[in-house]
Amino acid sequence: MIPDKVPEEDVYRAPHDLVQGAHVSSFDKYKELYLKSIQNPDEFWGDIAEEFFWKTKHTGKFMDYNFDVTKGTVFIRCMEGATTNICYNMLDRNVHERGLGDKVAFYWEGNDPGDELTITYRELLQQVCRFSNVLKSLGVQKGDRVSIYMPMVVELVVAMLACARIGAVHSIVFAGFSAESLFERIVDSQCSLLITADGFYRGDKLISLKVIADEALQKCRDKGVPVQKCIVLKHLTKEDSASKSPPAKRPCPQLQHERPSEKVRKTRPKPKVPWNVEVDLCWHTLVGGASEQCEPEWCESEDPLFILYTSGSTGKPKGVLHTVSGYMLYTATTFKLVFDYQPEDVYWCTADIGWITGHSYITYGPLANGATSVLFEGLPTYPDMSRMWEIVDKYQVTKFYTAPTAIRLLMKYGSEPVQKCKRDSLKVLGTVGEPINPEAWQWYYTVVGEGRCPVVDTFWQTETGGHVLTPLPAATPMKPGSATFPFFGVVPAILNESGEELEGPNDGYLVFKQPWPGIMRTVYGNHQRFEATYFQKFPGYYVTGDGCKRDQDGYFWITGRIDDMLNVSGHLLSTAEVESALVEHPAVSEAAVVGRPHPVKGESLYCFVTLSDGIGYTPALEAELKKQVREKIGAIATPDYMQNAPGLPKTRSGKIMRRVLRKIARNERDLGDISTLADSSVIEQLFNNRCVTAM
Repeated sequence: MIPDKVPEEDVYRAPHDLVQGAHVSSFDKYKELYLKSIQNPDEFWGDIAEEFFWKTKHTGKFMDYNFDVTKGTVFIRCMEGATTNICYNMLDRNVHERGLGDKVAFYWEGNDPGDELTITYRELLQQVCRFSNVLKSLGVQKGDRVSIYMPMVVELVVAMLACARIGAVHSIVFAGFSAESLFERIVDSQCSLLITADGFYRGDKLISLKVIADEALQKCRDKGVPVQKCIVLKHLTKEDSASKSPPAKRPCPQLQHERPSEKVRKTRPKPKVPWNVEVDLCWHTLVGGASEQCEPEWCESEDPLFILYTSGSTGKPKGVLHTVSGYMLYTATTFKLVFDYQPEDVYWCTADIGWITGHSYITYGPLANGATSVLFEGLPTYPDMSRMWEIVDKYQVTKFYTAPTAIRLLMKYGSEPVQKCKRDSLKVLGTVGEPINPEAWQWYYTVVGEGRCPVVDTFWQTETGGHVLTPLPAATPMKPGSATFPFFGVVPAILNESGEELEGPNDGYLVFKQPWPGIMRTVYGNHQRFEATYFQKFPGYYVTGDGCKRDQDGYFWITGRIDDMLNVSGHLLSTAEVESALVEHPAVSEAAVVGRPHPVKGESLYCFVTLSDGIGYTPALEAELKKQVREKIGAIATPDYMQNAPGLPKTRSGKIMRRVLRKIARNERDLGDISTLADSSVIEQLFNNRCVTAM
C-alpha cells in the first residue's frame, strides 16, 4: 500500500518552517491517518463531516458500494439519510456561524491589468441569493438542469452556487468550446435554461460567446429540443441608454481610462451582441429587483449536484455526475490538506471553472474552508510573460496551483520574467492536469519557488472529484514527476492485462479498490456506459484508464492514457471525437488521430486523413479540416499536424493499428510486430508523407 519508511536519497524534502502549522507534519503522521482512513472510513470521514451543517444526520453506514459488475449493479452511496445544502455550507455557514462575512472570497483579476474587483463572503451570499430568486422566478426547480457557458467572472461562481442553493443541477461548458459542443451537452443533459455572457477577451482576442450560444440554441431548436430562456450577462458591452436595465457592473474595458495598453484597447472591435427578445433575458435587469433572502433547498446526500462532460473513447462526451455530500466533504478535505490551507492564505488556482479543477479547487473546495482566492480571467502571457508573477505579488498569493502546460510555456522565456517579481509570499506550489516532466518540475521548484516551496504534483480526474494520488506538504518527500502516494480513503492497485494485482516495483493499469466520498456516481442518463467504461474490464475495481508504474520506494508515476484518449494542455480529448469531426468533411473518407509529444502542451494532435477518390490534398483543404475540428469541438482540439494518408495500417479484420501510427508520428522506425497488417506497403508511404515536426 504505502511504504513503511520513505527513502533518504534522491528526494526533495519540504521545509517545515515554510509550511505554516502543517496539518500533516510528518510521514509517520500521514501513514497513521491514512491507515485509519481505509480501515475505519466511517470514523475518519464522520469526524470531518462534523465540521459541516446537516439539516438531518445520516443513518447507517457512512459509505456503501458495489464495484463488481458480476455481483449486480455498480453503486456508491454516502451518508444516506443526511440532508444538507452545499451552498449553505459554502456561504451562510461562513458568514453567520464562522464570522467571515467581511473576509474576501475572491480577488477578481480581469484580462487586462487594472480591471479588477473584490467580493467578500457576505457580498457573494447576497448575489447568490438574488440570482437564486431569479432562477426560481423563471420556474427552475430542484433537479432541473441548467447549462452555464461563461467566462471566468464572479458571476460564473454566483450562477453555479445559485443552482446548488435551489437544488438545480448545473452543467458548465468551458467557454472555449464550440457551438456544436455546447449544443450536444445541452441536449444530452436536457437543460431547461442557458446562462451565458456577451463575450470576453483572452489576451487581444475577442470571444463572442453570445454569438456561439445563439448558434447552439438554434441547433437545439432544429432538433426539436428548444431551450426556453437564455440569461445574458453584459460583461463587455455597455447598456443602451434607452434601455430600462441598470448599467453593467463593470464598464466596458474599451471605455475605462488611465489603464495600461489604452491604445491597444481602443483599437479592439466592439462586440456586436445579437438579441432575441423571445428568449434572451438581461442578467442585470433580472437581479436588480430580486430579494437578497433565499431559503436554501435541503437536499439528500445523493441528490445530484452537477454534471460535467468529459471526452469519451466513443467520441460522445460522458456526463460525469457528482452528488452533494460526498463531493463537498472530499473537495473540502483535499483542499485543506493538500495545500495545507491556513486562514491567512491567499490561494490561486489558474484553471478555468469549465473544467473539474475549477469546480473543485476554485469554487467548492476553497469556499468550504472559508478561503480567499484569486479568480483570473486572462492568459499567463498577456500582456507580457511576467503577468502571473505580478498577480502573485499584487495579492500576496501563498498557495499557487497551475498546469504543467503553463509551466513549460513560461520556461521557454527563461527565468528573467519570473525574477522581475518577488514571489516571496509563496509557500506551496501545485501542478494539475497531466504528469509533469522532471525538467519542468525542477524549473518550477528552483526558479518559481526558489527551492523553498514544496511542490504538490496532484493526480486526479473529472471522475474522481478530487485528488487521489498526491504529496502532502512537509509530510511526504517529493520526487520530480511522481504523484507520490494515495490520499486518505483511496486504495490504489496496479493490475496486469489479466487483472492480477502486481506487487512491488511494477507497471500496468492504475485502478482503485474502494470508493472515497467524492467519486462520480454515474454517467448522466447512461448507467450502463458508466459500468462498461469504469468497471467492466476489471470487475471489483474502478479503472482509471491510465497506465502507472510504482518504483522501489512505493511512489506512483502516471505514464498516460491507455485507451484512445489524449491529454492536450491538461484537457482530455477523445481521438474518436476528433476523427468523427474530420470524416464529416465531404473530402475525407477516413481519419485516424494519435498523439505525439509536445514540449509545451504535453501531447499534440497528429491526424492522418484518407481522402475520397479524385480529391487532391492541398494547403487550403488542410486549413478547412483544421477549421472544421475547431468549430465542431473547440480551439483546444485544433490539430497540430495533418498528414495525407492514401492508406492506413490495418489488420486483416479492418482494425486500424494506432500504435503503428503513433510510431510514424514520432518518426520511429522500430514498429515491432506488424505481421498482422493486411498491407504493409502503406507503411513506407506514410513515412514518406510525414509532416515536418518540431521534435
